[in-house]
Amino acid sequence: MQAAPLFADTRLIEIHGRLLTHYGQPSERDVWDPLKQFIYSLLSSRTKTEVSHEVVRNLQTRFGSWERVRDASIPEIEDAIRAITFPEQKAIHLKRALEQITQRCGRLSLDFLKSYRTDKIRSWLERFDGVGAKTSAAVVNFSTLRRRAICVDSHHLRVTQRLGLVDKSADARKTEDRLMEMAPADWSAETLDEHHTLIKIHGQLTCTFAAPRCRVCPLVDLCPTGSNASQSKPHQ
Repeated sequence: MQAAPLFADTRLIEIHGRLLTHYGQPSERDVWDPLKQFIYSLLSSRTKTEVSHEVVRNLQTRFGSWERVRDASIPEIEDAIRAITFPEQKAIHLKRALEQITQRCGRLSLDFLKSYRTDKIRSWLERFDGVGAKTSAAVVNFSTLRRRAICVDSHHLRVTQRLGLVDKSADARKTEDRLMEMAPADWSAETLDEHHTLIKIHGQLTCTFAAPRCRVCPLVDLCPTGSNASQSKPHQ
């Protein structure tokens, strides 16, 4: 028998609890300063996490400082980040962003953002080419800024749409707005980070793009997409 649907204001708590029980406590994040997180998030779109981490390490090893990355030529930067998706475009965006940060702030650092309100930080970051809601949320939530936000990546977008939390046309910003409405007010920045990670793991291991494993999903009775799939398919 399918469980009765939960009220909207409790679904996120239920989802979080079930995923935590199913997958266990996520590994503790290595929290970076805002500039390093900005660079990582700018480069990591549509790229596997391990590849993105390796590329950032390669940039640091090869150039020695973010100032030297800023001052390098676009072909040099492109060569250093070739393992990620769209390196040609991202090399341009990265160099331009590092130059503009220096011009606006007098030095290459984002530490000054600590004194800004969260909404001001995000609007300031989203002025840069290639930076949208996902990247700005990652910087404010994952970095040492540690503000309340939910970074909605492709996994998060797919899972929340299948769960019926947002409609199929929702983008990262609309999805984050909806999830933040549902998130308990006492969820800290760290809890929101944990929620992001649990949803990402779920999207990678169970609620996958091509072949979701609905029959072993801990959320299937909460999910209209998965409930229909599990009833219509003999094997998954």
